[in-house]
Amino acid sequence: MNQYFIIINSRTLLTFIISLIVPFFAYKLNISYNIDLTLISIAIIFPVVFTVRGAFRRREKALEHISRFRGSMLTLENLFDENTKMEDDKKKIIAKILIDTSDKLVDHLSKNDYNTSELDKTTGQIYLFVKTNGEFFANGRKEKILRFLRDVNESIENLIAIHSHRTPISLKAYCKIFIYMFPFIYTPTIIERIGFDAPSWITYFIVILSTFILISLYNIQDQMEYPFDKDGLDDIRLDEFKLDRNRK
Repeated sequence: MNQYFIIINSRTLLTFIISLIVPFFAYKLNISYNIDLTLISIAIIFPVVFTVRGAFRRREKALEHISRFRGSMLTLENLFDENTKMEDDKKKIIAKILIDTSDKLVDHLSKNDYNTSELDKTTGQIYLFVKTNGEFFANGRKEKILRFLRDVNESIENLIAIHSHRTPISLKAYCKIFIYMFPFIYTPTIIERIGFDAPSWITYFIVILSTFILISLYNIQDQMEYPFDKDGLDDIRLDEFKLDRNRK
């Protein structure tokens, strides 16, 4: 049942209160006018839909990069494990480094922290291991390892970029302000079209429903644009992309 209420928060309550107060005073003061509702589409609906689409694309990109990250890490793990020239102790060392890198990335993405020093240090240990143990790698195998290590690094950097940079703050602020202003613009137009003689509950219902739809879309976008914090229904389940997810 909670999934139906997750998009409801303090912003929803605020817009609900505004949607009650504005029609009350509009009827009390006999305020009505006829305005082209195309203005509302341009000023509010289009920017909100644009930000929702942008957040969805960010989530899809995040899934693409984190899937590539895990796939590359698995390939690296296999390349090291299948190396018959390398001792078991060294295989255990590099296996632990790979798992630590995976865990550090998941931990970094799940927190609202932009410091990547620990993650960079752990990732760098993979290359350092290859460099200091070059005698165990023929040229062909080393090239494969470095190629997949490059894919790992690119995936990490893309995920960090998605984690650190969100929808432009100015656009989100614009959408929020105009959603709060929506009842002030929309209510007199509804009253003008249905007339003062019509039951007032019709106006209340239309304004509350319309405002609820807009703020819900905003809330969905707000949750989806950061798909790693497990706050929304559509967030990425990061634990499924750990390197050792099936070994616990």
